Amino acid sequence: MHRRLVLWSGLSVAILLAIGAGWMVSLPSAPTATRTQPVPQAEVDATLAALKPPKRARPVVAIIGINDGTETTDYLMPYGILRRADVADVTALATSPGPVALYPALKVEPDGTIADFDARHPDGADYVIVPAMHRDDDPAALQWIQQQAAKGAIIVGICAGAKVVGAAGLLDGRQATTHWYYRDQLLKRHPSIRFVPDRRFVVDRGVATTTGVSASMPMSLTLIEAIAGRGKAEQMARELGAASWDAQHDSSIFVFTRPFALTAIGNTLAFWKRETLGISLGSGVDEVSLALVADAWSRTYRSHVVTVADQARPLRSRSGLGILPDLVATSRPTDGMLDSAIAHRPVSALNETLQAIAGRYRVDTANLVAMQLEYSRQAASGEPRE
Repeated sequence: MHRRLVLWSGLSVAILLAIGAGWMVSLPSAPTATRTQPVPQAEVDATLAALKPPKRARPVVAIIGINDGTETTDYLMPYGILRRADVADVTALATSPGPVALYPALKVEPDGTIADFDARHPDGADYVIVPAMHRDDDPAALQWIQQQAAKGAIIVGICAGAKVVGAAGLLDGRQATTHWYYRDQLLKRHPSIRFVPDRRFVVDRGVATTTGVSASMPMSLTLIEAIAGRGKAEQMARELGAASWDAQHDSSIFVFTRPFALTAIGNTLAFWKRETLGISLGSGVDEVSLALVADAWSRTYRSHVVTVADQARPLRSRSGLGILPDLVATSRPTDGMLDSAIAHRPVSALNETLQAIAGRYRVDTANLVAMQLEYSRQAASGEPRE
């Protein structure tokens, strides 16, 4: 459980301190939604033009992670979606040899290291995808991202990966967005950033950034559309179960509220009720559905997800990535198995997972998870929506 909620490790502490300062009383009881306008077609066209492959007809996509802590869905979702689209050569990298520990769950065997990539592609990638990382200041990651940008790669910061891109010096003076929780921190560190609200992703002069974890799906589909056209993106959206992938987003609903804070505190303090839930690994597992299910359940503050297999060796996912099991089948029992969820298409897998979390731990916990993923959800009816 040591990396169960690294991204949110400071959240409960910050909230508890805030209670003493009276901040809890000042929190709204619910977010105030605004009526966002559709993204103008001219903006859509400009975004696609800005994301056209800069070097090759069949572009090279590199997804970088640090070995000791890279966000689960940020790393696996673009990999799985872009690989199965087969419109680019996609490789998952680590800064050093060895596995990548993802947070809040899973461990993977990357395709290679950044040094391996440089030897194969001395002219650099077309796209570099930067997930959220446990540390924003990893020297090897920052230097490599800077080098790739200098070679003409389009840099894509997913979620709090914007903090890493910012630390590499690539967001100063640019329009950008990031996960709602880290917005103020990012702007404090880089005051020249021009933050853009109500957009799931923003592109400015060769650098793209997205809102929270779930935005990695529309960003990936937009890249597919920029590379291979609308028809291919529509095909992939159907396979994923996504109704749309445009940049429209209501930033106003992702804020601290009293229910959000109280649920985080209550679930954290109820440590004696914490559960370990398992997912059986098999060859060909859908890494996108796996990531979403494991990520969501591990953000409840009530449960942690482990992968289980018959042997300790890595198993290859649907797109060829090695997933390392946490347990062999006989190691120890879990408090439940989540195998049925990962059999669904990714969007359905996430929606059904949020419903299952609501059933197991109450609707307020499902809303807590959706807020962390920055995923729109109709709390009143309990029904998630894309």
